[in-house]
Amino acid sequence: MIPRKAAIIDMGTNTFHLLLVELNAGNFTTIYKEKVAVKVGQGGISKNTITEDAKKRAFHTLQHFRNYIDGEGIVEVFAFATSAVRNADNGSDFVQEIKEKFNISVNVINGSQEAQLIYEGIRFSGSLNDENHLMMDIGGGSVEFIIGNNHEALWKQSFEIGGQRLLDLFHYHDPILEEEKDNLTQFLEEKLPDLIAALNIYSPSKLVGASGTFDTLSDMYYASHDLKKGKSEQTFLLPRAGFEVIAEQLLTLNKAERLKIPGMIPMRVDMIVVASCLISYILKYINTDMLICSSFALKEGVISQLIGNNSLADASIN
Repeated sequence: MIPRKAAIIDMGTNTFHLLLVELNAGNFTTIYKEKVAVKVGQGGISKNTITEDAKKRAFHTLQHFRNYIDGEGIVEVFAFATSAVRNADNGSDFVQEIKEKFNISVNVINGSQEAQLIYEGIRFSGSLNDENHLMMDIGGGSVEFIIGNNHEALWKQSFEIGGQRLLDLFHYHDPILEEEKDNLTQFLEEKLPDLIAALNIYSPSKLVGASGTFDTLSDMYYASHDLKKGKSEQTFLLPRAGFEVIAEQLLTLNKAERLKIPGMIPMRVDMIVVASCLISYILKYINTDMLICSSFALKEGVISQLIGNNSLADASIN
């Protein structure tokens, strides 16, 4: 029997991801994966547009992805676009161009669908148990928050407060000024009352961060303690005290200095300061001494659907 293969493309505001997999009963094998800092929201996200430069970077990367997909003979391609594209006035034209140039149909998902797929990915990683967890995925355009456990998502919402937006609004000086940090905190106070209300209702006892920023923060923590991440592991622990040391350090360093931190990667170096401020803000409401970092997120949520781990009407990939 010919193995079933699939390609998943996650067109995030900051990063485009490609994941090529072979699907098995209840699981999958990774053939190839890659992430590229396309920054499709750069220069236009605050104006609800995708700039010509951003489109060029996107098309260049998608051609590169298409070559890998064709090289593996994969015909099942599932592409998703999130905050930057769904909010751009020229987003539908952008998606149409992608279809014409690369024969890739892009599913522009709403915030609720995005949050549900992220939840499915985190659950697939084995990061959850019977207790209620707060899950968060910090994208470039939006941040998804989900409260739930290994059985169900009890509450979920997407907020347009992603790293690129926070960077554009608040991080004008490097290192960030105390005043800018205070303004960012005030902004979060204004934007997140729905989340705080939900935290009071469901009382999650743990925080799970999905991929992206959390991958890099855990890489930095592991590097500072001479620890190695296991290649077959999907969940990594970051002590709250360890995170707080890193977050405090990030506030005092400029970009060149941040790049020298072991575990830092160039595609995260700009947004990681505001992202860490966001995490610090959220931790005021979660009584936990450990952050759980899931390397699975939206892409793996799509795979979870493809292999039939669940049936989700409101986040359909068909």
